[in-house]
Amino acid sequence: MTFEFDEDGQNSNLLSHSSSSSPTSSSSYALMNHDHKTGTIWTALSHIITAVIGSGVLALSWSMSQLGWIAGPLTMLAFASVTLTSAFLLCHCYKSLDGLHTNASYLEAVGRILGKRSALVCGVIVQINFIKVGVVYTITSSISMRAIQMSNCYHKEGHEAACDYGTTYYILIFGMIQVIVSQIPDFRNIKWLSVIAATMSFAYATIGSALGLAKVIENREIRGDIEGVPASNTADKVWSVAQALGDLAFAFPFSVIFLNIMDTLKSSPPEKVIMKKASIIAVCITTFFYMSCGGFGYAAFGNSTPGNLLTGFGFYEPYWLIDFANACVVVHLIGGYQMFTQPLFASVEGWFVSKLPRGEVKETPSLGLFLAKLCFRIVYVGLTTSIAYVFPYFNQVVGLSGSIVFWPVVVYFPVEMYLVQKNIGPWTTKSLLLRLYCSLIFIAMVFAFLGSVQGLIAAKLSA
Repeated sequence: MTFEFDEDGQNSNLLSHSSSSSPTSSSSYALMNHDHKTGTIWTALSHIITAVIGSGVLALSWSMSQLGWIAGPLTMLAFASVTLTSAFLLCHCYKSLDGLHTNASYLEAVGRILGKRSALVCGVIVQINFIKVGVVYTITSSISMRAIQMSNCYHKEGHEAACDYGTTYYILIFGMIQVIVSQIPDFRNIKWLSVIAATMSFAYATIGSALGLAKVIENREIRGDIEGVPASNTADKVWSVAQALGDLAFAFPFSVIFLNIMDTLKSSPPEKVIMKKASIIAVCITTFFYMSCGGFGYAAFGNSTPGNLLTGFGFYEPYWLIDFANACVVVHLIGGYQMFTQPLFASVEGWFVSKLPRGEVKETPSLGLFLAKLCFRIVYVGLTTSIAYVFPYFNQVVGLSGSIVFWPVVVYFPVEMYLVQKNIGPWTTKSLLLRLYCSLIFIAMVFAFLGSVQGLIAAKLSA
């Protein structure tokens, strides 16, 4: 698949929602799927919460244990700040400078503002981001489904019983569910699923925090060290810290779907105002839950903190509550998978439409187009399911996924687009500060990437 742009950088192949009144200025796919924008701050908030409070929250206690009581919370706040900064920068990228066009997706904004070459690079990165989220969500859901079976086994047979089950069966179940759910037409039609998913994310994040707090009260002490879990040698400690950074990088961002969410909002009050408010509220809420889950989990288990708070079986009872929390994880990730997959579907299906005869605008999709969309969605779910089957390692895959795309998607492209939109010169104070900001986070993400690769290789060799 290629990404083609007009002379002004406008993507002619991907899903477009131009604000122009002329039908010829919009893609035929956009015309076929045009719905009146009815989004509010509450729907935007539910979309963001569904995207942000995901599988990453379950690894935060382990990440906190690697970083310790000082570096852990500070690093978490730093990632929250970077995510919010990205959101504010992207708010200025929704509308073109002349006000005649709106950018309905992240890739469309890069194409219009930074040009064809940047869009080609960004297109590859964005698609990788969507795929890696699908893989991680598949792995996490299968582990949570397995945890329900294990929890019931431990309750019946005792905590020392050999309740060991594989994840293959559950990976396939999640894949089959996604084949069905992926037939939802487009991003605007998942509002109800987003609300359910956001509710589930609040539920299991609250349960995880409460179980951690209860364990601290039971222990009558706060466990954990200032410097985090000690390692047998310096190299092991460095790698574990790097992987923890990757896990945190995966937990926060929602930049890649930011403009998709913004494009669902009503135009009054202005979309920029709504999205800034929704972003602030969402980041504050998620940071609170992340601090609670990470902090209480580490305080409860200290140096023996499990990689996944709800499936590592630091908690055995009440088993029904653990079952419910893991069920909430599964339901949430069914919706979360769609939050990050529908934009990819829109991109590819927009490309399908671009291959229709020029000048032909179809209000009703043809049978051939319908079958192409159906086959692609099934194949895509099959791809993420297959990768999850080969690499079912939660912490390592989460860390690797977070480190790969965090810098370009959350930092580099938003900064570059903002500088162009605001016409900020290369040697101005603001430009220099933003580029320094980019450079520092780039170094941190390279470090996280190397640590996560080392962890994944080690996990695969020891399997």
